[in-house]
Amino acid sequence: QVHFVESGGGLVQPGGSLKLSCGASGFFFSGYSVGWYRQTPGTERELVATISHTANMRNYVDSVKGRFTISRDNAKNTVYLQMESLKPEDTAVYYCNRVVAPLTWGQGTQVTVSS
Repeated sequence: QVHFVESGGGLVQPGGSLKLSCGASGFFFSGYSVGWYRQTPGTERELVATISHTANMRNYVDSVKGRFTISRDNAKNTVYLQMESLKPEDTAVYYCNRVVAPLTWGQGTQVTVSS
Protein backbone atom coordinates (compact mmCIF):
# COMPACT_ATOMS: atom_id res chain seq x y z
CA GLN A 1 0.00 0.00 0.00
CA VAL A 2 1.58 3.26 -1.17
CA HIS A 3 1.05 6.22 1.12
CA PHE A 4 3.19 8.97 -0.44
CA VAL A 5 4.34 9.75 -3.99
CA GLU A 6 6.83 12.59 -4.30
CA SER A 7 7.65 14.37 -7.56
CA GLY A 8 9.14 17.57 -8.96
CA GLY A 9 12.81 17.12 -8.17
CA GLY A 10 15.63 17.61 -10.61
CA LEU A 11 18.93 19.31 -11.34
CA VAL A 12 18.99 23.06 -10.82
CA GLN A 13 21.70 25.68 -10.67
CA PRO A 14 22.45 27.55 -7.44
CA GLY A 15 19.92 30.34 -7.02
CA GLY A 16 17.29 28.45 -8.96
CA SER A 17 13.83 27.25 -7.95
CA LEU A 18 11.86 24.01 -7.82
CA LYS A 19 8.39 23.05 -6.66
CA LEU A 20 7.92 19.62 -5.15
CA SER A 21 4.59 17.82 -4.91
CA CYS A 22 3.54 14.87 -2.78
CA GLY A 23 0.33 12.94 -3.22
CA ALA A 24 -0.90 11.04 -0.18
CA SER A 25 -3.30 8.13 0.15
CA GLY A 26 -4.41 5.51 2.63
CA PHE A 27 -5.14 7.77 5.59
CA PHE A 28 -7.25 10.79 6.52
CA PHE A 29 -4.86 13.35 5.01
CA SER A 30 -6.76 16.46 6.04
CA GLY A 31 -6.67 15.39 9.68
CA TYR A 32 -2.90 15.40 10.06
CA SER A 33 0.01 17.79 10.10
CA VAL A 34 2.43 16.79 7.37
CA GLY A 35 5.97 17.74 6.58
CA TRP A 36 8.78 17.64 4.07
CA TYR A 37 11.93 15.80 5.05
CA ARG A 38 15.27 15.47 3.31
CA GLN A 39 18.14 13.05 3.51
CA THR A 40 21.65 12.83 2.12
CA PRO A 41 23.73 9.64 2.08
CA GLY A 42 25.06 8.69 5.49
CA THR A 43 22.94 11.19 7.39
CA GLU A 44 19.72 11.14 9.38
CA ARG A 45 16.52 12.20 7.67
CA GLU A 46 15.90 15.88 8.49
CA LEU A 47 12.49 17.50 8.90
CA VAL A 48 12.68 20.82 7.04
CA ALA A 49 9.10 22.11 6.90
CA THR A 50 5.77 21.31 8.51
CA ILE A 51 2.20 22.44 7.96
CA SER A 52 -0.76 21.90 10.25
CA HIS A 53 -3.86 20.05 9.07
CA THR A 54 -5.74 23.32 8.42
CA ALA A 55 -2.62 25.05 7.03
CA ASN A 56 -2.82 27.79 9.66
CA MET A 57 0.58 26.92 11.13
CA ARG A 58 3.82 26.39 9.25
CA ASN A 59 7.30 25.84 10.60
CA TYR A 60 10.70 25.64 8.97
CA VAL A 61 14.18 24.61 9.94
CA ASP A 62 16.45 27.66 10.16
CA SER A 63 18.48 26.69 7.11
CA VAL A 64 15.46 27.04 4.77
CA LYS A 65 13.53 29.89 6.39
CA GLY A 66 12.75 32.64 3.90
CA ARG A 67 13.55 30.37 0.94
CA PHE A 68 11.10 27.44 1.18
CA THR A 69 7.31 27.59 1.42
CA ILE A 70 5.15 24.62 2.35
CA SER A 71 1.50 24.47 1.34
CA ARG A 72 -1.25 21.88 1.02
CA ASP A 73 -4.46 21.16 -0.84
CA ASN A 74 -6.63 18.90 1.29
CA ALA A 75 -9.11 18.41 -1.56
CA LYS A 76 -6.31 16.82 -3.58
CA ASN A 77 -4.55 15.08 -0.66
CA THR A 78 -1.39 16.87 -1.77
CA VAL A 79 1.37 18.81 -0.04
CA TYR A 80 3.80 21.10 -1.86
CA LEU A 81 7.22 22.59 -1.22
CA GLN A 82 8.20 25.69 -3.17
CA MET A 83 11.96 26.08 -3.00
CA GLU A 84 13.66 29.33 -3.98
CA SER A 85 17.27 30.55 -3.93
CA LEU A 86 18.48 26.98 -3.84
CA LYS A 87 21.96 26.23 -2.52
CA PRO A 88 24.26 23.25 -3.08
CA GLU A 89 23.63 22.21 0.53
CA ASP A 90 19.95 21.73 -0.32
CA THR A 91 20.96 18.74 -2.43
CA ALA A 92 19.16 15.70 -1.00
CA VAL A 93 16.35 13.25 -1.53
CA TYR A 94 13.13 14.91 -0.39
CA TYR A 95 10.24 12.99 1.20
CA CYS A 96 6.89 13.88 2.67
CA ASN A 97 5.16 12.17 5.57
CA ARG A 98 3.02 12.78 8.60
CA VAL A 99 4.76 14.67 11.38
CA VAL A 100 3.37 12.43 14.12
CA ALA A 101 3.53 8.65 13.65
CA PRO A 102 5.10 8.69 10.19
CA LEU A 103 3.86 6.02 7.80
CA THR A 104 5.82 3.96 5.29
CA TRP A 105 8.17 6.25 3.38
CA GLY A 106 7.74 6.85 -0.33
CA GLN A 107 10.53 6.77 -2.90
CA GLY A 108 11.32 10.44 -2.49
CA THR A 109 12.41 12.86 -5.19
CA GLN A 110 16.03 13.80 -5.81
CA VAL A 111 16.97 17.48 -5.74
CA THR A 112 20.45 18.33 -6.97
CA VAL A 113 21.74 21.90 -6.80
CA SER A 114 24.90 22.25 -8.82
CA SER A 115 26.47 24.43 -11.48
